[in-house]
Amino acid sequence: MNVVVVESPAKAKTINKYLGPGYTVLASFGHVRDLPAKDGSVLPDQDFEMLWEVDPASQKRMKDIADAVKSSDGLFLATDPDREGEAISWHVLDLLNKKRVINGKPVKRVVFNAITKKAVLDAMADPRDIDVPLVDAYLARRALDYLVGFNLSPVLWRKLPGARSAGRVQSVALRLVCDRESEIERFISEEYWNLSAILKTPRGDEFEARLVSADGKRLQPRAIGNGEEAGKLKALLEGASYVVDTVEAKPVKRNPSPPFTTSTLQQAASSKLGFSASRTMQVAQKLYEGVDIGGETVGLITYMRTDGVQMAPEAIDAARVAIADQFGNRYLPEKARFYSTKAKNAQEAHEAIRPTGFDRTPDHVRKYLDADQLRLYDLIWKRGIASQMASAEIERTTVEIFADNGGQKAGLRAVGSVIRFDGFIAAYTDQKEDGEQSDDADDEDGRLPEINARENLAKQKINSTQHFTEPPPRYSEASLIKKMEELGIGRPSTYAATLATLRDRDYVTIDKRKLLPQAKGRLVTAFLESFFTKYVEYDFTADLEEKLDRISAGELNWKDVLRDFWRDFFAQIEDTKELRVTNVLDALNEALAPLVFPKREDGSDPRICQVCGTGNLSLKLGKYGAFVGCSNYPECNYTRQLSSEGGTEAEASGLNEPKALGTDPVTNEELTLRSGRFGPYIQRGDGKEAKRASLPKGWKPEEIDYEKAMALISLPRDIGKHPESGKMISSGIGRYGPFLLHDGSYANLETVEDVFTVGLNRAVTVLAEKQSKAGGGRGTPAALKDLGAHPDGGGSITVRDGKYGPYVNWGKVNATLPKGSDPQAITVEEALALIVAKAGKSGGGKPAKAPAKAKAKTAAAASKTTKTTAKPKAKAAAKPKSTKKSAE
Repeated sequence: MNVVVVESPAKAKTINKYLGPGYTVLASFGHVRDLPAKDGSVLPDQDFEMLWEVDPASQKRMKDIADAVKSSDGLFLATDPDREGEAISWHVLDLLNKKRVINGKPVKRVVFNAITKKAVLDAMADPRDIDVPLVDAYLARRALDYLVGFNLSPVLWRKLPGARSAGRVQSVALRLVCDRESEIERFISEEYWNLSAILKTPRGDEFEARLVSADGKRLQPRAIGNGEEAGKLKALLEGASYVVDTVEAKPVKRNPSPPFTTSTLQQAASSKLGFSASRTMQVAQKLYEGVDIGGETVGLITYMRTDGVQMAPEAIDAARVAIADQFGNRYLPEKARFYSTKAKNAQEAHEAIRPTGFDRTPDHVRKYLDADQLRLYDLIWKRGIASQMASAEIERTTVEIFADNGGQKAGLRAVGSVIRFDGFIAAYTDQKEDGEQSDDADDEDGRLPEINARENLAKQKINSTQHFTEPPPRYSEASLIKKMEELGIGRPSTYAATLATLRDRDYVTIDKRKLLPQAKGRLVTAFLESFFTKYVEYDFTADLEEKLDRISAGELNWKDVLRDFWRDFFAQIEDTKELRVTNVLDALNEALAPLVFPKREDGSDPRICQVCGTGNLSLKLGKYGAFVGCSNYPECNYTRQLSSEGGTEAEASGLNEPKALGTDPVTNEELTLRSGRFGPYIQRGDGKEAKRASLPKGWKPEEIDYEKAMALISLPRDIGKHPESGKMISSGIGRYGPFLLHDGSYANLETVEDVFTVGLNRAVTVLAEKQSKAGGGRGTPAALKDLGAHPDGGGSITVRDGKYGPYVNWGKVNATLPKGSDPQAITVEEALALIVAKAGKSGGGKPAKAPAKAKAKTAAAASKTTKTTAKPKAKAAAKPKSTKKSAE
């Protein structure tokens, strides 16, 4: 009997079926040990010794694996075919050696790019040893990320209160977003005009031609800069006669794109499906691990963390058969297409993302997949098969036209494209991301009517349209990933996790799929650019990534790379000890001037306090972060929230003085609109006893009148007594939004306006619906999803929706889902990782009360730390205890 170790229990079950009774397949549930989240886990002074910790759940799983190995004939390490997978295999083997259970038994590493019977059996027949350079690259990457995070983040905490963390890749990705925002703020819009003519052929067909030259000079894009110039050219065209100079029809071929890599899949899923990068990877993980197809679990796609663009030869052959069968021989090129990667070192999983079987069409698997799985599989299948199809054949017609008005001449051009043969477009067409320019503008032109050279054309209408240049678009997740890939920052397996970290830190938010840097994120970026310039430079980060790739190729020693990095980085950290807060504020005031000192409509100096008229405004650092305050404090107590929405709102919220709105008829106290460091608010009365209410999200200070102020300051609002309990139902606005309250139970309202308008009948209905969802009364909310029994301690694992959002429940352990997670997409592995993390913090445990002896054993296991010096063969665990890859 042989033992096979994989990451996921879903994979273990499927692979066990493929291998049969001679094998026992066990899951590690991702990484089995990690660097503790505390200072001192990586020791530069001890040749970068790394201290690994095994949590209680992983200890239990490692005991099961060790027990199985003791009585086995050999061990196969079959974790994922990338750097993280190699690391997991190394960790498992290292722990088993420490337990002394290998005892000379053969240990082999096997990798398969797809979970199909053929792929698994082929891999088992061709094992190898653990890839030492790949492990070394992992160790170096893990140590670098740890050293940056645990040494740079404390500097932020001391010098920039409110900042949460910095990271080697995370901070550079954030800089890209912030730099784009700065470009937008500095952008000065310029006026330009476009002119075109609607012309008619002798056969009565109309078409549009654009003005491209005047007086023998070619007009560059946006060359017509004002209405006066546009008017002169329009007058020329209005009185001109038109004749066709040349008509040129040119055949053009368009070739298909290669199959998906991790980053191109994330970009396409964002553009076509509206998926976030993390959602794309969640769905792809399920398609890779396998779906029940007619009673058999089948992996539908190859491994989804890769920067390779080439398909395996057998997959190409299968694609060509499917093309001929489903599209016809006309769509099958004479020779197979081969693609080469543009990545500097495609060292992850070398094959592109493709279907495991091209005969398994989206329609064939439709009934076995949920909506998101089907949409993503459809995208992967179509892109994969299109990559081997014939080129699209397009006829592009260009018509050059002369306009003559009494000797004044102009040139116009009309372009049209006709698809003569759709080729690969029959299966898949690329879609541009919002804000991207088309690679070929002519692709957007429609079909032209019949036009012949030297024939006269009749003018129908002259169009003259005014335009203004627009700033560059904000990044979306997809376009940011594309930019990071172009610059060589990060690697495909980490993009989704890096973006999730930026959101979780509140450094960026997503609005209409665009990434908006928040004030906190811009402060962190400005601080790092001012005092740690080198470590947020794009070239430096890309160069370090290249060194890590060279380690994985066996070209560099991993500890030499660490030593070179640590020497300069540590010196930079030490220099900041002498850094005064005033130096920090001065640098930030200049770096973030458009954000801190937005222009005023009256043209006055935005750095002078509008309240006292003499003080200078400047950034101030408080317990909860940065705000803008006056230098004349405490005589002048003007403060303003540092807004990430731009100057207008920021200045509007910074009222010069309290604005009187009227008097409360009950208390006879004055109502005023004010602004503090946390934004605008309503205040009734003065002094410490005054009642205050912050403006809800979406309420603008300039729109607040007496009625709105009274409604807000009077909350909570009594709606009426519940017809069953006789107790009052009230509405209000809390930390988590608008709500109803009845007898100690809360129910969410959809909008802030509902707080002031909801009636008794509707309130009773909302409360009843909430009670129904919760399974009745004030008990545990009803399960949104049942994940099955816990593999170690029994008891059901469920996903539930609580007062503070969705969470995972196991017995007495409740673990909140990460921000932005889809409750329906949470896997067993992700749930177990959250439970382990929560139980470790709170001391939670199994659903049933454990005996004292068992509790002591668990506590002892939890405190146990495995210490090891990472050798060139070693590989440190960087990611949470799940099959998800870690953020850098």
